[in-house]
Amino acid sequence: MHQFIKRLIVCGFTVIASALLPSTAMPQTGIAESAHPYVLVERQIPQSGTPWELHLVLTQDEIYVPIGVRKPEGGGPFPMILIGSGQGADGMLKIERSMDRYEELMTRLVERGYVAAFVSYRNEVPELYNEIAAAELLADTVSGGNRTLRSVPALDSDDHLAIIEHARSLPYTDPNGIGAIGSSHSGEIIMKTATAHGGLAAAVPSEAAVLEYLAIDVSQAPRDASGSELQLQDKEVARRLADRDRAMQRIRQVETPLLIMGRDDDHLQGTFALLYEWLTEAGRDATWASFDHPEHGYTLLGRAEGHSGQPDATQERAFDLYMDFFDAHLKQR
Repeated sequence: MHQFIKRLIVCGFTVIASALLPSTAMPQTGIAESAHPYVLVERQIPQSGTPWELHLVLTQDEIYVPIGVRKPEGGGPFPMILIGSGQGADGMLKIERSMDRYEELMTRLVERGYVAAFVSYRNEVPELYNEIAAAELLADTVSGGNRTLRSVPALDSDDHLAIIEHARSLPYTDPNGIGAIGSSHSGEIIMKTATAHGGLAAAVPSEAAVLEYLAIDVSQAPRDASGSELQLQDKEVARRLADRDRAMQRIRQVETPLLIMGRDDDHLQGTFALLYEWLTEAGRDATWASFDHPEHGYTLLGRAEGHSGQPDATQERAFDLYMDFFDAHLKQR
């Protein structure tokens, strides 16, 4: 049986990755199989020693994006929750830091029988989502063969679609039990992938910065004194600046059950509320909840780097709410 060895330098450490062709078992560290072959590297959280896996996942335009995975003992199949915060940045370093910062949330998910994965993607290209048509795969008429090429540039939301495909194809996951929670820009990415029928069984867009998704004209939006932060607390202001027809065309394609979570004093609270209003108007399966909390991203139970602070009472209520939602939609009855 043919064997090949590859030496990989990942996040400053060396891995000897081996695989057998044909494969007899998934290696613990090396080249593994899901929807596509992917790099799997065993890691540990420095402070606690908690083990996790770094996966490098193939995207639609054949680059790799990193995710961090933790799973319960056993072979499954387990439901899985993808966790995202903000934009793609810092590559694998973001995953390393996030596995530490969001360890509390991921530990709770694993203890409840979920695979938990913190995800990232390429950097956002502002406004490109509204400027290009949906990507198609075109025959490569230059190089020939069976290769296909994308008709438009790939977006960060396309990476999320590739991650969902990867998650559904893992040997220990339930392909019909994949959910996602995303804060800020990652919440907007959830809306984009739900519109694209990405395969999510349930999702929680939390403080979802749906500026592109609702086609809001940010050039006309009020800002704070510094001129940098949008002030869209008022739903009616958000409504006036949004392209309702374009947004509703997207919303009507959503089939994923959604729990939309706001934050009472968030500077984009009006956009969160408008998203929920238009989802219900379109007859989509959507629920609304908002909490009074001082921290952006409060739902993810994150801690400051190097600290061990515990979630407060409001975060606990938010967690209980969205876990009841996930349990109802992702776990087999």
